[in-house]
Amino acid sequence: MKNYSLILSAATALMFGACDIGTPMVNLGIDDSYYVARMQKLSLQPALTGDAYRWYMVEDNGQRTLLSESRDYIFLSAKEGTYQLEFEIIDPDTPYSFDFTIHVLHEEVEYSPYISEVVEYRPAPGQFINEMPRYEEGDSYADILKKCTECINGTNDVMISLGAYGGYVTFAFDHTVVNVPGEMDLRIWGNCFYELTQPDKKGGSAEPGIVCVSYDVNCNGLPDDPWYELAGSDYSKASTLHNYSITYHRPAQSGDNIAWEDSEGISSALPRNTFHSQPYWPQWIDDSKLTFGGSCLAPNGVDVSGNGSYYVLYSLDWGYADNHPNDYFNLNSFDIGNAVNEFGIPVDLPGADFVRVYTGVNQYCGWLGETSTEICRAQDLHITPKSSGLTQ
Repeated sequence: MKNYSLILSAATALMFGACDIGTPMVNLGIDDSYYVARMQKLSLQPALTGDAYRWYMVEDNGQRTLLSESRDYIFLSAKEGTYQLEFEIIDPDTPYSFDFTIHVLHEEVEYSPYISEVVEYRPAPGQFINEMPRYEEGDSYADILKKCTECINGTNDVMISLGAYGGYVTFAFDHTVVNVPGEMDLRIWGNCFYELTQPDKKGGSAEPGIVCVSYDVNCNGLPDDPWYELAGSDYSKASTLHNYSITYHRPAQSGDNIAWEDSEGISSALPRNTFHSQPYWPQWIDDSKLTFGGSCLAPNGVDVSGNGSYYVLYSLDWGYADNHPNDYFNLNSFDIGNAVNEFGIPVDLPGADFVRVYTGVNQYCGWLGETSTEICRAQDLHITPKSSGLTQ
């Protein structure tokens, strides 16, 4: 991802002699105009200081809209055009105001609407780990990241598994996904399907994954800024746990069950099954334990047979990955406007530079094994894909 930085600087005061009064020669360092591609950030960092700061968008009729009252400001626009901005330093001694123009252009190389790169992959243990993607002896973390990227970037549609509760993947696009008010911004594909015995109920293989986003405020291209959950239909339910955590312990033998304990004081083990004989612990990770945390959704699996032979995992209403079949566009799409902070307070993000999906349910369903979110593709809904024959 590219970031454009504008550094605003100040000249020092010049002294002309013992009898001359020092005259501050102020240079804010802002040019009259700037050029930036759409969906790319322009970081504005003034060197001058004051009591307060204000950034305005100025309309042709002179009407001003307040953009920010922070000293630093990141300009971002999804639409091409010419934008008039005004920057004010509010200070009783050295007030300052400057008007400038930002020209937002179409990118030189067309953006892809799909995932560009997997930047983190840290699955929890599970029956599909080391298989989706496949671990080969000697693979490093870099090798696994490359395999994950090859699975889900572009339109590749090769499933990766996040393992049991908490396991996650973080991916990025080749641009910032802009938060467009009133619109869905992202779509994520999984492998959920509805079973046919209860057509009036949305149930089958729903393995809800919680979606989080991060805006690259420090513009360093790394996922090290705050994360915000996109609150789905069950976020505020009493059955949903927040600030939940779980720790898995590496088994002594690869064929052993994997012990875990959580923040609710529960201790148990992730069992193995007869369908998957490979190690369930991620083999490129040397750690003796893995800890994950976040929100934890209530179990959604029901043994409708009563004897353990037939489980149905019911879909939650909306707002989770791998929770409805891919044909249901709206139920697999996400609004960055639903972002909340760690206290559940809504936050107004300009966009998302990184997206994280993690398995949101801690549950084991007999012979089906642990509930594990799987994903295979994601799309920025503000960029129209080129004709590919894929279902949009």
